[in-house]
Amino acid sequence: MIATPRRTIRLIGVPLDLGASRRGVDMGPSALRIANLTAALERLGCTVDDAGNVPVPQRESVRRAVGGETELEAITVVCRDLAQRTADSIRAGEFPVVLGGDHSLAAGSVAGAATALAERGEQLGVIWLDAHGDINTPQTSVSGNVHGMPVAHLLGHGDRALASIAQPSPAIAPEHIVYVGLRDVEPAESAFMRELGIRAYTMRDVDERGLTTVLREAIDCVSNGTGGIYLSCDADWIDPSEAPGVGTPVPGGATYREAHLAMELLADTGRLVGMDLVEINPVLDRANRTAELAVELIASALGKRTL
Repeated sequence: MIATPRRTIRLIGVPLDLGASRRGVDMGPSALRIANLTAALERLGCTVDDAGNVPVPQRESVRRAVGGETELEAITVVCRDLAQRTADSIRAGEFPVVLGGDHSLAAGSVAGAATALAERGEQLGVIWLDAHGDINTPQTSVSGNVHGMPVAHLLGHGDRALASIAQPSPAIAPEHIVYVGLRDVEPAESAFMRELGIRAYTMRDVDERGLTTVLREAIDCVSNGTGGIYLSCDADWIDPSEAPGVGTPVPGGATYREAHLAMELLADTGRLVGMDLVEINPVLDRANRTAELAVELIASALGKRTL
């Protein structure tokens, strides 16, 4: 059985791998489409508008010479485009589902959602499901990988251009984002989270208190003073035994049922305005297993139920 049909779903692919060190995540949007995402959503009674992919330059074409375009600059261009598309979708009363691609794209998708809500006098809440903190800046990052920086930029820190995509900027306030599922956080990130007062639940919190309690607290937090919730889900939030096709796997993640329960609880709120599903790497996957699981999870977030 399925829940009440949702409004039009706009699929936006972002074949971006410029923010990651391992290749292959640019094929994530294709893997999700091959896993029959559109058909799964249509079975829910949704109208699906697949808007294709945001143009992304190939890594080999991005100039790294002094005075040339850097990967950070190229990612910023992609994120500006994505922000416009995400904002337009929400303005039209649609539900954007952004298919990644590496997680640096969230600096655009979330910024676009925040812009659309700001135009009606509302702020955006964000649930960030991830094994990692993604709150480094170019100055604090050990690896230099931009997919470890989107939260910092959404909060207005780091590179000025990437941090000012939302209108007005910053896109979100520290009290309006909550992490769930952390288990690999760098010391600089941990210190920054404490400095900003960001609420974060590690997998130990999930183990000790249960996913239902943790996620309901997270939902309450990001619902306070906001007009809607945006979900940004990194596939590595799930345990690698269930989702092997990710670039930065970390043991001890969410189980299959915990992952579905999180989506079901978020769907129950009726407050989701859009979502990302990112970091699926078919090169590292087994028979498209991770993409198929991701399709199931997107359907759960949009109202699919057993009964």
